Amino acid sequence: MVAAHGVRAMQAGGPEVLEFGEIEVPAPGPGEILVEVGAAGINFIDTYRRSGVYPMDYPHTVGVEGSGVVAEVGEGVTAWSAGDRVAWHDGPGSYATRAIVRADMAMRVPEGIDFDVAAAIPLQGLTAQYLVTDSHRIEAGQTALVHAAAGGVGLLLIQLIKHLGGRVIGTVSTEEKAQLARAAGADDVFLYGEGVDVAETVLDLTDGRGVDVAYDGVGRDTFDASLKATAVRGSIVLFGGASGQVPAFDIQRLNGEGGVFLSRPSLVWFVRTPEELATRSEMLFAGLTDGWLDFRVGQSFALADAAEAHRALEGRLTTGKVVLTT
Repeated sequence: MVAAHGVRAMQAGGPEVLEFGEIEVPAPGPGEILVEVGAAGINFIDTYRRSGVYPMDYPHTVGVEGSGVVAEVGEGVTAWSAGDRVAWHDGPGSYATRAIVRADMAMRVPEGIDFDVAAAIPLQGLTAQYLVTDSHRIEAGQTALVHAAAGGVGLLLIQLIKHLGGRVIGTVSTEEKAQLARAAGADDVFLYGEGVDVAETVLDLTDGRGVDVAYDGVGRDTFDASLKATAVRGSIVLFGGASGQVPAFDIQRLNGEGGVFLSRPSLVWFVRTPEELATRSEMLFAGLTDGWLDFRVGQSFALADAAEAHRALEGRLTTGKVVLTT
């Protein structure tokens, strides 16, 4: 066992159940690496596991996303060596000064990228990357509708679509968010809400044709508009349900709206091999290094202040990605 400090959820409950203190981390086993953690990304899944929404064993060290430097490799690991800079999107126990990560789930972090950024981008960045390259491959000249365009995934989607030569129409809830979406490169942005016909607005912006793809992470509240706003033989990529899940519907509706393709992907199906994970992460880190991808951490907290960070996240008091630094 290796001595470390970490944040554990001692029982199911609110942020007050989080305790920072000494923990023991096992030595890396076969196929694993031990990482000196530089930063950990905070995600809503962490709060669900802390609160008991997602059943967990208690106590457990919280967190799944992070970055750092390889300290030791386990048996059979040849792709990594001590001193390598890595990040990950699925490493349980990431709110700690040391963590065990599966070697095949680690991503190489280039020099020059800060650990807080490297810890913040994996989940949202990998999601945006597979959406534009596989769920619907963006081709130059295509038009995409992005709901919640000022969200973490939304802002990345805008930049990736523009990098690939596409046009972006974004929907947002406030003028402040509209400014963020425009700054990220969106061509057209409008506010949804009472009195706004989203589909009609999109059709007006596309001269009645509709979009080649609608990226919809909102779900129940936006799905009907996405369907009506999609062009003949276009695609709807439903990758989340922030407003709730889409109710069951007659699949014949897809035919009635022009033979629309519908997919419901999740990240787990798009990083099934180390090679695939490397290809996706390399595009993201190259974008950061080359300057065409702008990703900024919204707020940073010390590891010992994880409870405060959870309160801020759940209280909607944060903007952008939140990270813990060691």
